[in-house]
Amino acid sequence: MNKKIVIDLKSLYTTTAKIKELPDYIEIVLKEAGEGNIITLTGQAPIWLYLKISHALHGKAKKLYYSSPATGDILIFDHNAF
Repeated sequence: MNKKIVIDLKSLYTTTAKIKELPDYIEIVLKEAGEGNIITLTGQAPIWLYLKISHALHGKAKKLYYSSPATGDILIFDHNAF
């Protein structure tokens, strides 16, 4: 059974996300996400971090969502769609 996991990208850094720390951020998220789960990304973070994390989760997550108070849940990809 697939777990639903919410990952707050703001929790990856203290004051400012740093591109030089991107490999560390990706490693943390991949460990937290596991394999074949339903992942929701949320939290205040730069767009480049969302894009790189989303790319890293492709092939690892069954479904990926983005969520914010302004948008609610938005499906990014679903590997069960067809």
